[in-house]
Amino acid sequence: MPPSSIVRRIWGDADVILLVFAGSAAEFALNKAVDWLFYTGNLPADPIARLFSTVRYAQDIVFAPAEEAQKAVARMGAIHGGVERKRGYSIPDWAYRDVLYMLVDYSERAYTLLHGPLLPHEQTELFTVFRAVGDGMGVRDLPDTYEAWKLDRQLHLNRDLERSEYTDRLFARYREQLGSWRYNLLLQAQALLVPDVVKAQLPLPAKPLLAQTIGLYRLLNGLGLRSVVQRVLLPTEYLDQIRALDKVG
Repeated sequence: MPPSSIVRRIWGDADVILLVFAGSAAEFALNKAVDWLFYTGNLPADPIARLFSTVRYAQDIVFAPAEEAQKAVARMGAIHGGVERKRGYSIPDWAYRDVLYMLVDYSERAYTLLHGPLLPHEQTELFTVFRAVGDGMGVRDLPDTYEAWKLDRQLHLNRDLERSEYTDRLFARYREQLGSWRYNLLLQAQALLVPDVVKAQLPLPAKPLLAQTIGLYRLLNGLGLRSVVQRVLLPTEYLDQIRALDKVG
């Protein structure tokens, strides 16, 4: 994957990555297969730690040489296979597709929010990379093109989401880890990112104030004050790990 790759620019930018997971945290809390995360206990116990472990796998795939990237995909498949054996049945293919689709969609939404819309060839590249990840994990019935993915993505959104006790338990855990005002900031970011079908099922602000400050953030970032902004907005105990997500300058 060349250094100019849009996928590298997305997954080498800490701010974009954090927005990807802000959106995914909202949507996956609604997913009908979210009980799998409660079976392992990893996400409910420590959502932020789960975020960093997931990003490490994604960055291994995006930034490593092809052979190492394939090994990272195989490790992900083996981890999920182990969980399935312990529980005694398989994670449904539609749930694997849901997660893969979230990564494609929120990668684009987050990058667009901070940097502007992707070009058509960048959309195609983004989809192609994550489709290859799905193929490597043995996920079936994946669409062949970005355009076909968009249609299937909407079908999955309409079919696979519902608010449940797991939704409320996850959001309560997000609040415990982040504290009240950072949690409110998370809700505002989610309101800017998620599709309408997700927004309709969650108590997200209708007119998030964060929408008015994105331009200010870009200005401060351009002035070299990004570290100051991150220190204000993010839990200080995770600051070094967050900054380590930056792979492109």
